[in-house]
Formats: sequence, structure tokens, C-alpha cells
Amino acid sequence: MHAASGHVAIREVTKIYDPDGVNVQAVDNCSFEIQAGEFMAVVGPSGCGKSTLLNMIAGFESLTEGEILMDGEVIASPGKRLAPGPDRVVVFQAGALFDWQTVLENIIFGPVTTGAMTRKEATETALELIAGAGLKGYEHEYPIRISSGMKRRVEILRALINEPKTLLLDEPYRAMDAITKAVMHKFLLDVFDRVHKTVMFITHDLDESIYLSDRVGIMTTRPGRFKRWIDVNLPRPRDFSIKKSPEFLRLKKETLELVHEEAKKSFERGEREGG
Repeated sequence: MHAASGHVAIREVTKIYDPDGVNVQAVDNCSFEIQAGEFMAVVGPSGCGKSTLLNMIAGFESLTEGEILMDGEVIASPGKRLAPGPDRVVVFQAGALFDWQTVLENIIFGPVTTGAMTRKEATETALELIAGAGLKGYEHEYPIRISSGMKRRVEILRALINEPKTLLLDEPYRAMDAITKAVMHKFLLDVFDRVHKTVMFITHDLDESIYLSDRVGIMTTRPGRFKRWIDVNLPRPRDFSIKKSPEFLRLKKETLELVHEEAKKSFERGEREGG
């Protein structure tokens, strides 16, 4: 059953950094929607505006033009005060756990601080999430004592306990080795199958984008706009074996060709600018 909330609409959004000075256009007139309960991945060359888009949805970056709506309500527009909220939770590549708090303390911090749950309620909910994530026995460990994959699991649990409408993941697995990444993919797929939150997932990994998502958006080189949308009609639940299927391989080839075109443009432009 899909989420009843978490529909995101991006309407003619443009982002220009330093409009009165250097004037760098990061995002150019982007319009798209993420349906409630949809897992959408975004790929494209470095510097194409992927993370800028995510940060505008999160409420961390202002818009130059256009508007962003969540369930029909405008959450971002030019001149509107930046307003990050618990309905949109971000998981970054670098991670953001509190080193001085245990796994359990990190997870319950949000709902206890906002008063959404009592400490007892938050602890009971967190312990259920911890058990479901394969982290039982690590409740009282500090982040420095657990692996990078465990840290990402804790960050996602910390997001989920706040009951967000949308999860925004910005290359959370980029620095991981292949085995750890495979474990994290399985964890995220299991979470998505259970809760069907709306997900926007930024990545450079084309295998990852197809394996996890319902739809892949391919961005152009800067200024970023969407070149193509690819529907990923692979059955759920998914496991690693689906990567051997003809349809997965076809989708990967199509995505690779489109991304390669933009990467080549980005490289050539960089050489011209450098020269």
C-alpha cells in the first residue's frame, strides 16, 4: 500500500548562485513530480545540480525562480524563508550522527527534542527499528565503534522515527566498498517495501539507481535540467539476482549511454574553460 502523502511537485525551478556577480546557473527551469510513495533516483555528471535540487526540496537552499510544493502546499519559492522540516529528512554521504551520543540516543533525539514522543515512547519505537535493521546489541555503542554501513542504517532509522513524508538521500553509499554497499541496498529495499515513503536518491552509481528505484531521472551537464526519465518496471520485492535479468541490463545500457553523452559534454566544457 503506497503512502497517502509525500507528493512533491517541482515547478519551473531555476537556481542561480551569485546573480549579481559570477552568475553561476546551477539548475535551469526544472519541472517534475515525485509521486507519493515513489522511489526516484537522479543521476548525472558531477556539478550538474543534483544536490542543489535536493537541498532546495529539503529547505536548505533558496530558489531563484519557480516553486516547490509538498502535497499541494508551497514549501519553497523566491523570497520565501528557508524552512527545513521533519516532513523532509536528509541523509548525506558524509553522515551527521552525534559522536557523543549512542546509537539509541541518536535515533530518539529528534522526537524527544520536538516533544513528538516521550523518551519512553521514542525508546520503545527505536528498539523495534534497531531490531528490524539488524542492529540489536549495538544500542549503546557510539558511532566511532560501528562500521560505515551501520552508521548509515542508524541515520535512516533516525529519519524514519520522525515519520517524514519524504526521505532525501544524497549519495549516502558513495564511499562504501561493494560488499557493504550490497548490504545497504538490501536494507534500504526492505525498508522501502515496509513503509513506502517517498524517496529521492542522488547517486553516481547507475547500477544502484536502477536496482533501487521506480524511475531514474538523468540530468544534463550544468545548468542542470532533465534530459530523460526512465521508468524502471522491475518487480518488487527485489534482490541481487534481478541484476542478471535482460530488462535490468537493457535499462543499464540505456542509462549509461545517456549519462555518457552528458559526461563527455562536461569534460569537453571543462577542457575549454581550463584552456
